[in-house]
Amino acid sequence: MSTAEKYVVPTDVTATWDVPANCSARFSWEYDEPRARLLSLYQKGKDKQWDSTKRMDWSIDVDWANPVGMPEEYNPFLGTSVWDKMNQKERDNFTHHQAAWSWSQFMHGEQGAMITAARIVETVPDMDSKFYGATQVMDEARHVETFARFLQEKVGTVFPMNKDLAALLNDALQAKDWDFAYLGMQVLIEGLALAAFGLQRDMAGNPLAKQLLAYVMQDEARHVAFGRLALKDAYAELSEKERDEREDFVVEGCWLMRNRFLGTEVYEALGLPVKECQDIADHSEFQQIFRTLLFSRIVPCVKDIGLWGEKVQKCYAEMGVLDMAGHNLDELMKADEDQAEALDKERAAMQARIAEVDETIAVGASA
Repeated sequence: MSTAEKYVVPTDVTATWDVPANCSARFSWEYDEPRARLLSLYQKGKDKQWDSTKRMDWSIDVDWANPVGMPEEYNPFLGTSVWDKMNQKERDNFTHHQAAWSWSQFMHGEQGAMITAARIVETVPDMDSKFYGATQVMDEARHVETFARFLQEKVGTVFPMNKDLAALLNDALQAKDWDFAYLGMQVLIEGLALAAFGLQRDMAGNPLAKQLLAYVMQDEARHVAFGRLALKDAYAELSEKERDEREDFVVEGCWLMRNRFLGTEVYEALGLPVKECQDIADHSEFQQIFRTLLFSRIVPCVKDIGLWGEKVQKCYAEMGVLDMAGHNLDELMKADEDQAEALDKERAAMQARIAEVDETIAVGASA
């Protein structure tokens, strides 16, 4: 069945979104001087490739009304007049569409990451970055495939790309300098994705959703590290004008992403009072916590790569996330990778126990 039949809003899936490329493709003739840390990431990127068909248990059932298995107390509408007016069928439909909207943005964002990673391979001037970027293209293709399968087979509802996400991707892809693709994707979008994925991973009650998010995050931790390493080197040589341009891009991008998670498209699709729902979502305790956590990876990374001028600090102060500059990014990334490894061990242990039980039954049957 075509994805067109699953979109909440009628969407022409035969049309393409064409973003002009304004940055030159660059060939490099230096093959022997790779940076050790980037080369290490490249090796890790090769070693950590995985197949979602084999690594994940797609036989796990998903609750249509709550595909991710999010606890009810994290619903920002719980106890509001909008929620109280709904019957159970309407509530189930609402939570279903909320999940479908969030995971649709994850899927579209991963396609944006795939295209941006390919652009990075094309435009970045050094060979070691091209090597690593090539592994990321494969990672992102796998992520698109995996999110699409979850939405197609388990959720059954898809939303178009949110306009704020599209605006940030458009700016990153059209910039004339190669590093804007890095900055927009590796630092801002990937950093935000890690935080959003992590919040849902930690709260998800559905094992399949938890697996998917943990395994994707294992890759994303490498991607953010890649952007951080490459840009820290490049930005050490920026002029004041060039630094100002990139700090403006960071500030605009962060406000776009902060406003991206209000879910306005859900309210419109279900015929709910949009302004009232926006106000509820905007001022709920859960939304405030969520927005703060969204920048837990971005703020320390932006500071580390050297974009820490007055306008950036003012932006983060207004958002209430300035103190996140002191977070240890390496520890956060290590924890993300460890969670994926722990899930693999749990699943392997479970499969071993099942095999042991099956063997015992077989022995008993033949006695």
